[in-house]
Amino acid sequence: MLAVLIVGAPRSLRVGLIAAGIGMLVGIALGFTAGFLGGWVDNVIRTISDAVITIPSLAVLIVISAYVRTVSVENMALLLALFAWPGPTRLIRAQVLTLRERGYVQMARLSGASTFDIMFKEMMPNLLPYLAASFTGNVSGAILAATGLEALGLGPTRIPTLGMTIFYAIRAAAILRGMWWWWGLPIALLVIIFTGLFLMTIGLDEIANPRLRGAQSQ
Repeated sequence: MLAVLIVGAPRSLRVGLIAAGIGMLVGIALGFTAGFLGGWVDNVIRTISDAVITIPSLAVLIVISAYVRTVSVENMALLLALFAWPGPTRLIRAQVLTLRERGYVQMARLSGASTFDIMFKEMMPNLLPYLAASFTGNVSGAILAATGLEALGLGPTRIPTLGMTIFYAIRAAAILRGMWWWWGLPIALLVIIFTGLFLMTIGLDEIANPRLRGAQSQ
């Protein structure tokens, strides 16, 4: 069991990192595009992202996973990434709309700086705390969704992950047989992972929002 947890935990974490990473890259591209160009481009990107958010992602993932013959860790991450980009897109778009009116951005534009320089040299340093907080939150969400799918038997059956360990525990009736460690240890490890990511997200939120840090200190 210990060997399964040692091997399975990094794989479950890798699913979350890949899914959140892809979602973040897509969100950065679409968020900057919508915030800079505005107009109909902004409306199209915003409408699509809002539509994706309203889709019951877990139900869609269950249907897709049921029809995919070979589900690997990478395939699972790609499926989760389909619903991981709207949040970062909306966050970056909102921040870009605010930052592009700041004085230092206007001065850079008047000095002849290119759009690329304005985005990644002037704006990106101010966006990093927000992006980091959003990324850690998306990692938690992706791990939770992947674990749920795997616990239903829709994950990579031959690859040990925390979710698949729970699935095999359920199938073997480990709860009824008093084998608490079979399902309890993976759940405890997931709680530790989620707690660490949650605390990291709170810390990054405080960095991105100094007023929040000041309110908590009062």
